[in-house]
Amino acid sequence: MTFVNVSLPFEEVFLTKREEYEKLLNDGALMFQQVPLLEMDGMQLVQSKAILHYIAGKCSLYAKDHKERAMIDMYSEAASDLMILSPTLIIMYPFKPAENTQIHLSNIEQKATDHFLPVFEKGLANSQFLVGNQLSRADVHLLEASLMLQELLPTILSAFPKIQASQEKMKAFPTISKFLQPGSARKPPPDEVYVKTVMAVLSHLFKQEAQ
Repeated sequence: MTFVNVSLPFEEVFLTKREEYEKLLNDGALMFQQVPLLEMDGMQLVQSKAILHYIAGKCSLYAKDHKERAMIDMYSEAASDLMILSPTLIIMYPFKPAENTQIHLSNIEQKATDHFLPVFEKGLANSQFLVGNQLSRADVHLLEASLMLQELLPTILSAFPKIQASQEKMKAFPTISKFLQPGSARKPPPDEVYVKTVMAVLSHLFKQEAQ
């Protein structure tokens, strides 16, 4: 989503076979033996935070003031927590056993509405942006997180009008609007094929989780 917002040309390559992941390892492209990998400006960058910080700095999605940068980081990390870091939250939903999906969905809703969304709503109370008077990566990450939430829980933003307004404003950006249209490069919601592919490519991670 960050690439889309700043109109950087990019090619997104998805790993579909275990052998593709192993080739990256053997070629020395993955410093810590994990994806994602960004190849840009002659560098091979890994670690999601490092990648996002680099793009944000390069594309003026970071404040120059250290205090504002700290606020941007806090909001961005919270959006990341909501999407990725906690095993009970959004990104792990497709990998849960069918009998546990409803419990997991309820956990997502409770965590989002109790701990995350009220803070973002308050942050947007007096401004169209989360930090300062300009667009930052915090706003982009909030858009991404809120869209992911709505894929699972369509009415979850009903009590958060400021987040809804921010989302609509962000979706009006021409590049983002185009990206969200059917037939674009945007990844569809995870399905059974996606789950099987991820579990095959990153089989070592799922073996560790099972132990």
